[in-house]
Amino acid sequence: MADEPIEAAADYGGPRPWRALWVSAAALLATLALIGLIFLITWSNRARDEALGWERRTYDVILLTRNIDATIARSEAALGRYVLDENQNTGTAYYNEWRSAGWQIGQLQRLVRQDPAQARRVAQLNQLFQRRNNELGPAASAAERREGAGGLSILYQAAQSPTLPALRRELEAVAAAERQNLGERLQQTQIFVARADAFTEWLGWLAILIGIGAVGLAILALRAFREGVTARQEADVEAWRAMELERAVQQRTRQLSVANERLQAEATERAAAEAQLRQVQKMEAVGQLTGGIAHDFNNMLAVVVGGLDLAKRRLHGPTREVEFHLDNAMEGATRAAALTRRLLAFARAEPLLAEEIVPSDHVENMLELIDRSLGERITVRCRFPDDPWAVRADPTQLENALLNLAVNARDAMDGQGELMIDVANVTLDAGEIDDLATGDYVRISVTDSGAGIAPEHLERVFEPFFTTKPVGKGTGLGLTQIFGFARQSGGHATIRSKVGEGTCVSLFLPRDLAAERRDTVRTLPPTSAASADPTPSRHGASILVVEDDPRVSRSTMAALEELGYRPVACASGREALAVLEEEPAIDLVVTDVMMPEMTGTELAAAIRHRHPQMPLLFVTGYVGEAGEADDLVGGELLRKPFTVSALAQAVETAMARFSESRLASTGEAAE
Repeated sequence: MADEPIEAAADYGGPRPWRALWVSAAALLATLALIGLIFLITWSNRARDEALGWERRTYDVILLTRNIDATIARSEAALGRYVLDENQNTGTAYYNEWRSAGWQIGQLQRLVRQDPAQARRVAQLNQLFQRRNNELGPAASAAERREGAGGLSILYQAAQSPTLPALRRELEAVAAAERQNLGERLQQTQIFVARADAFTEWLGWLAILIGIGAVGLAILALRAFREGVTARQEADVEAWRAMELERAVQQRTRQLSVANERLQAEATERAAAEAQLRQVQKMEAVGQLTGGIAHDFNNMLAVVVGGLDLAKRRLHGPTREVEFHLDNAMEGATRAAALTRRLLAFARAEPLLAEEIVPSDHVENMLELIDRSLGERITVRCRFPDDPWAVRADPTQLENALLNLAVNARDAMDGQGELMIDVANVTLDAGEIDDLATGDYVRISVTDSGAGIAPEHLERVFEPFFTTKPVGKGTGLGLTQIFGFARQSGGHATIRSKVGEGTCVSLFLPRDLAAERRDTVRTLPPTSAASADPTPSRHGASILVVEDDPRVSRSTMAALEELGYRPVACASGREALAVLEEEPAIDLVVTDVMMPEMTGTELAAAIRHRHPQMPLLFVTGYVGEAGEADDLVGGELLRKPFTVSALAQAVETAMARFSESRLASTGEAAE
């Protein structure tokens, strides 16, 4: 029994889809008809309004032609009076009427701009008006100058001109064309009015039909309400079923949420593990760098300590043996200083003696040296650009880099093969080579036909103390120093290699386009190749030594005394300024760069302000920050540790440079 109402409703509802379809179709057709009629009525009304607008414009054009004719006539009449009485007020009336006629012609052009034929007539009218103005203008000018009968004769000649009749004919042609258009537009207006009335009548009948349809829809809505009761009963059953389904979905969602949280926790743990791994790798790299430095320094210190200890033990023995051990100690200390400079070059803290050079020329000049270094079994080929570009770099560092790359290639080829040195002009886009900016670069590529480098080692070749050579065959600082030189010069270094096919190392140096550059500080070598100390040009000169480390100060003082100078020591910049005030006979200031309270660059700035002719010699063990300071410009720079011979050479160079600048300034003053 419970199933009977549902079956009955199903039987009764058999034709319901067809009824709904017919009702929907009828409603759609009625809506489309209503929209169409509204559109047609709107279009008809708009067309009617447009036709009425054209009628108004036609009337305006006709009226404006008459006004133009009348205004021109009044203007010429006023001109006639002006020529006769030469009264300024009459002349003003003429000019006003003539300008009014010109403005009206402009209004006429605006009204007929959408009618090409009328626009051409009005353009011709404007030309005639301008021609008439040229004819009447001399008469007005004669009247304004009060020439009497002269203006009257000009006016008479203008009256005989055919321009005025032609102008009036053109005005009449414009008015006639507008009158013809007026008749056509009146007919169009009547047609549009009739259409609008017909469409309005159809809209009324459609409203009646829509009303009848609304009654039918009300009956159908009542039936639909009764059927909706049955549908709601069925919907309740489906709602209960949906609720059960929703509970199942919620339970499954909770399970998925738990799984998602577990995955997020695993991702967080993985990210933490990766960060920890990167930190471990970073510390491993730092440890490798520290271990390499410690290893090499321990080897060099062993030579220094052993040599000094043996020299001390043999101090009262044969002099030759003592000198031998001291030479060994000096060699170890020199190697330690060289290692420090190479590390500073990698860290881009070592100043470069940059100058404008052409890499192609340097490579060509080095070919003989490279050939001797590589041997006869290695063939060297070169390729240069037709128009080589210049760069700004340290030529010595560039030559060392090329020679280092050539020696590495020789070892990779086992002393036999082909070496290609390619110098090319390239233009790079941003991000094409690491972080290099967009611009022009000179690429110096050294390619060998050797064994190549394994992929797992390729990313580490620029790391300090990493080498693929056997033990004792390399220090692991060659490519590191090349990379540091390229980066410090504003460029970059790249490497490509494939096992069994060879390796290509490329240096990218930015093109130098500047013609003039400011002076830079000159860096002097810490050791001198001379066999004997240079003879002081100013024996007994007074030199102020500014050094905060007492041991370094004592050593420098002893070296200067050994060279025959008279050194004066002070421990700070403020003390040095006080000494300069008390003893103006100081010939040279030798100052450390990194000092507490007042740095060497700050002291140099103060000395230049108070004693502009005082020569300066900077001495420092770390020149990273000092080499970038503008206050170093104009002085000499000597790096620690240095020998007595190097100190002597630096002092002589500083004083010689001071003497040259003073002579140049004296010559300029004399001129």
